[in-house]
Amino acid sequence: MAQDLIISISGMRGIVGENLNAFTATNYGCAFGTFLKNSKGKKKLKIAIGTDSRPSGGMLKSAIMAGLCSVGADIIDLGLVTTPTVGIMVNQLECDGGIVVTASHNPVEYNGIKLLTSKGIAPPAGMAEKIKALFLKGQFDCVSSVDCGKIVIDYSGDTVHIQKIRACINKGLIFSKKFRVVLDSVNGAGARPGKRLLSTLGCRVMAINDAPTGLFTHKPEPLAENLEYLCQTVQKVGANIGFAQDPDGDRLAIVDENGRYIGEEYTLALAAKHILSHKKGPAAANLSTSRMIDDVAKEAGCEVIRTPVGEANVAAAMIKNNCVIGGEGNGGIIDLRIGPVRDSLTAMAFILQLCAETNKTISQLVDEMPAYQMIKQKFDADKKTADKIITQAKKTFKKAEVNESDGCRFDFDDGWIHLRTSNTEPIMRVIAEFKEDADPQKHLDKIAAIIEKITGK
Repeated sequence: MAQDLIISISGMRGIVGENLNAFTATNYGCAFGTFLKNSKGKKKLKIAIGTDSRPSGGMLKSAIMAGLCSVGADIIDLGLVTTPTVGIMVNQLECDGGIVVTASHNPVEYNGIKLLTSKGIAPPAGMAEKIKALFLKGQFDCVSSVDCGKIVIDYSGDTVHIQKIRACINKGLIFSKKFRVVLDSVNGAGARPGKRLLSTLGCRVMAINDAPTGLFTHKPEPLAENLEYLCQTVQKVGANIGFAQDPDGDRLAIVDENGRYIGEEYTLALAAKHILSHKKGPAAANLSTSRMIDDVAKEAGCEVIRTPVGEANVAAAMIKNNCVIGGEGNGGIIDLRIGPVRDSLTAMAFILQLCAETNKTISQLVDEMPAYQMIKQKFDADKKTADKIITQAKKTFKKAEVNESDGCRFDFDDGWIHLRTSNTEPIMRVIAEFKEDADPQKHLDKIAAIIEKITGK
């Protein structure tokens, strides 16, 4: 049976040719443009759009632009760029909104349409629901021939993005170290700007999977099981570090100089360690992010503000609380001086500077972090099933501290478990983290029993 098209706070995502096509994309563009025009009370809008490297990106981008132009919006076509680059350019070009054609870490058969506000961040839930309602009802404010929008091209996104990063780091110090870096961009949008940034910082870059074809050489999510070749290559060539991006360049995983997969959870912790050593202020992270960020912040005398999952929630908390760093445990960091979207390029620069300033290898820096064990699982579940699982879990873990701002998080003395549904897939996630010497299985077995009882699986 065909999957339903997913429309959420994260935008639209589906399987190309099955539930996502040019007709759907055109109408979604019409809905977004209509909403912006009505909410801003402006006759003429300016919207930036970029794509990752997926083969279906050009088709969908053309359809979206047709929809936007049909409701009178002018378009700035940014070309093939990372998701954070679009967020940056929305602000740089003073646009009324932005769109990224991307399915992030999903397989190649998927694509998606991610919406950005005039601040360069995903829309809040209320706004997203209004756009969805316009799309489902087909209520579009189309214009006459002479009022149709126009399309212009601006391919300066990489340059602007890299300049903003370079303004926030010690370029000379990093350059002096001549780091040897292996970069795996999984044939996505991050390869071109990633290689360019690293080269300008004096790194000797060995790029693998850097042709932006969108035909992923391995599964696109930067997890340990998908990065064996990167780990082997780092060790083989004697690199100082390995970096792995996801297809749209907003997430970063790390491999140390020994070819050991460090993963994504350390990305924010290490970046925060660098930032908080220079600038005091609060950090922001979502409920599913490792307690390592709390340890780093505590050492620096700073606080951590926890938010529901989703970079829009983290970015909003950062803006509200004047946070100096933020992000999520999936390898995404945000520095508002550069842009309001998770950014693998910024993460690479900050981590290299941390290595340069401390004169320590990435393995030494990682080994200095408090030791935790994190477990991430997922299983098929619709909203009704997920609600039943959470209800039963609350009855089971009566003594735990409960946070229901996003699914349900249970905090214990030795760790925590977070149950939540995905915004982009019809699945439920179980994220758990416990101290290295703790026994999380006693809690996870109870969760497994609840899932089995309710789903029969």
